[in-house]
Amino acid sequence: MDVSTEPRTAAQSAASEATPCPPPPDAQRTKAAAARAALLTGPVLPTLIRLALPTMTVLVAQTAVNVAEAYYVGFLGTDALAGVAMVFPIFMLMTMMSNGGIGSGVSSAVARAVGAGRNADADAIAFHAIVLAVIVGGLFTVTTALFGPALYHALGGRAGALEAALRYSNYLFAGAIAVWIVNLQAAALRGAGNVRVPALVTLVGALVMIPASPILIFGLGPLPGLGIAGAGIAFGLYYCGAMLVLLRYMASGRSSLHVRVTPLQLRLFADILGVGLPTALNAVLVNLTVILVTALAGRFGTSELAAYGIASRLDYIMIPILFGLCTAALTMVGINVGAGQGGRARRIAWVSALTGAVLVGAIGLVVALHPPLWLTLFSQDPDVLRDGAIYLRTVAPAYAALGFGFVLSFAGQGAGHVLWPFVGSVLRILIAAGGGAIAVVTLGGGMASLAATVAVSLVAYALVCSLVLPSDRIWLSARR
Repeated sequence: MDVSTEPRTAAQSAASEATPCPPPPDAQRTKAAAARAALLTGPVLPTLIRLALPTMTVLVAQTAVNVAEAYYVGFLGTDALAGVAMVFPIFMLMTMMSNGGIGSGVSSAVARAVGAGRNADADAIAFHAIVLAVIVGGLFTVTTALFGPALYHALGGRAGALEAALRYSNYLFAGAIAVWIVNLQAAALRGAGNVRVPALVTLVGALVMIPASPILIFGLGPLPGLGIAGAGIAFGLYYCGAMLVLLRYMASGRSSLHVRVTPLQLRLFADILGVGLPTALNAVLVNLTVILVTALAGRFGTSELAAYGIASRLDYIMIPILFGLCTAALTMVGINVGAGQGGRARRIAWVSALTGAVLVGAIGLVVALHPPLWLTLFSQDPDVLRDGAIYLRTVAPAYAALGFGFVLSFAGQGAGHVLWPFVGSVLRILIAAGGGAIAVVTLGGGMASLAATVAVSLVAYALVCSLVLPSDRIWLSARR
């Protein structure tokens, strides 16, 4: 059903719903057709790596920005570190909802449209994504401004830590609409197989952010230092610049996706949100898990809260490291499902999930063996280092399970399936937050008990996500 009042002719309906004519013979469409053919017939692992590597490379650079920011904030004191620890799960919620939630819906819809040769629909989906970005990004800005004080207080923020959290949050979420537009347009491009442009924009932004953030935080010459507010402003400036670059590129005709104003159609919103909403709910559950565990850590005191914030930041950093692999798996699965190649789609899911497990499992093993490699980047406080090491020695070995389940959930999204990842996220929150509350509040356990419930929750999540693999229905009868 169309929201627009303009009637559609029978020819237009046939062009939209039936197998369309080949793409127009321009250079970009020809290049896109060649890329589609490679995704349908090329060897799985080399194709996966080729598609994932540009995104993974720049996301590692973006991760370095997050690490650098926490490093700079560490010079402002423990209150500032604790304040950032409270805001970080909320910001990551927005990032995961836009990249891996609604963004997955955008990528999946574009990939399936491209796989079926519906290029006009793929272009229209990119515009519909902008509409969604403005709506949801605005909600984040308003909600954090209105309810931030109560939220951060509930997470254990008091006195200086609460003041730091509020100051950082207000500036950070002022640019929420720009964050959503950038992430959804990048998702649309990746769904069409274009990983180079989103990767380049992210890389340039990372190179600008690393020197810009300390200048805004500490000042330089006549420029005054803005403290923790400068860290939030730096993110906003980066995303506003990236938004302008991406929109100009996608409206210029040089992109394989051409964004222009089109009549809004409910069927395209449904195509995005059918995958995007359940996946966004998964992101809510994942971040709610961290928020609730943060609240439990806050019961121990400010030093323990700062320790958990530093240590759990590494948990989060596994996600952007995996994200390039996830988006490659989603695109490859979606295009193959759209072309009716369910067996190949399932093989792609297996290979990508195992690759993710090996990738972050190796990082987890190194950090578990020597936690100071990570912790001393942010603090030299003996209490912070002690509690952070307890957490990492327990949770980091479970990163392999996180990698396997997380990548596999994206592969399922490419096939239009979101049930088992959602069930896995529900089980994860029940074990980590519910089990953690029993361990800490009822049984009086400390950081070791809390970390153990988090580790068990990651293993359970991976086991449930793996249930997508044996089902023929998911791969052969997925949403097309």
